[in-house]
Amino acid sequence: MSARAYNELNRSREPWARRGKPLGDTVRRGELLIAGAYAAVALSIAASSDVGHFPLATAAFFCVALAVAANVRFDVGAGYTVATQAVFVPMLFALPVALIPLLMPLALALGMSPRVARGEIAPSWLLMAVGNSWFVIGPVLVFTIFAPGRALHQLWPVLVLALAAQLAFDFANSAARERLYGVSRVHELLAECTSTWAVDFTLSALGLAIAYAAGALHSQLALLLVAPLFGILLFFSRERRERLSQLAELNDAYQGTALLLGDVVEADDYYTGEHCKSVVRVALEVAERLELDAHRKRNVELGALLHDVGKIAVPKEIINKRGKLDEREWAIIKTHTIEGQRMLERIGGLMLEIGRIVRASHERWDSTGYPDGLHGEHIPLEARIIATCDAFNAMTTTRSYRAAMDESLACEELLRCAGTQFDPAVVAVLVSVLKPEPGEGSAAAPDGRPGAPARESGFEPEHGVQPEAGGAWGTIVGVAHPLAQ
Repeated sequence: MSARAYNELNRSREPWARRGKPLGDTVRRGELLIAGAYAAVALSIAASSDVGHFPLATAAFFCVALAVAANVRFDVGAGYTVATQAVFVPMLFALPVALIPLLMPLALALGMSPRVARGEIAPSWLLMAVGNSWFVIGPVLVFTIFAPGRALHQLWPVLVLALAAQLAFDFANSAARERLYGVSRVHELLAECTSTWAVDFTLSALGLAIAYAAGALHSQLALLLVAPLFGILLFFSRERRERLSQLAELNDAYQGTALLLGDVVEADDYYTGEHCKSVVRVALEVAERLELDAHRKRNVELGALLHDVGKIAVPKEIINKRGKLDEREWAIIKTHTIEGQRMLERIGGLMLEIGRIVRASHERWDSTGYPDGLHGEHIPLEARIIATCDAFNAMTTTRSYRAAMDESLACEELLRCAGTQFDPAVVAVLVSVLKPEPGEGSAAAPDGRPGAPARESGFEPEHGVQPEAGGAWGTIVGVAHPLAQ
């Protein structure tokens, strides 16, 4: 599954789950605020313009057509796009434009009514029909100001401006909702809007053709020409929903496999399992502070959970050895990342990507890590996060051969090794997550150089020698046994 597909799936999960439930208090308050602002604007436009007499039958016809078009929908991330544009454009030419902001919420609510009746969405969701109508305000204002007295063939500049205004109002409305609900970041919304804008642009051209046809035929029934297209679009929209549902099931299966492997690791060695779960918690906090998208946060979560899965293949007498590791034992320990990748590659799918992160989870910023000696940003960011959180957890966990280090001292150790063993940016974020007391850590080493090697303490990164029980704390960060690195 690609990063874009995963992010879209992840953002769509919560709205899918909410649609059958009544609006929550926060959402209801936000929708009431948005709907109130819309009603004020729509009534102001209608009051300041001469609506005059208009055919009620035509207004009803377009409302029904909009209701039908609103059910031809494509889910995109946390939202969706519908085929209303093909009806909305000819509507601008068939009715007084000042009337349209009042009709649009009625039409969208009418379109939602069958799903309410079937129990697919809660009745309170009808409130969103008002907020979803904000896209009409931009074109209506443009037509009100620039279109009076102009023939259809003279309106090309106005039409372009109207479409731009529609997209701007629609995005502003969506961004306001995102801010009110706190469910996403604007750049993710902007990426999703590019897909909906492409659909709107295409359907706008179709709607303009319908408007020309209605003028030539002197009948708004020309709108019926789009009925076959709506049937095709409805078929493909259902196909897309089924595909997203299948992707969700497949993703859940992969997640379940990862959790099962995590249980296997814990059953094989309790400390390793608990250690991995602890690393997951801290690593996800760091990923959140770094504002990683859903795809990369998923990678961090699964990579942290499974970064030591390859230790299943390492003999227990080596994993649990109290003394120093000899060269042969150290060489065996260093194979666990390769073994972990091999195990995950056999599962396939998204585990291929997780396997690459697991393989790199013991690389070092200065290229002295293993198994590939990767350097700096050549190490996947997810692996850099895991490596830093892994070391912190190992330092602050009690083992049979040593007591746990105080968190403030562990932070000092991380800061001392930033720029050599760890990514300095990741260390800074992790330390900020842990919020040490003022003065309990400094980004500079004892000699004043940021990222200078650890003080002399038995730390031998070129050999990776494990300290004896009770050894100096400076050695813990650089070792690969057991579970520190």
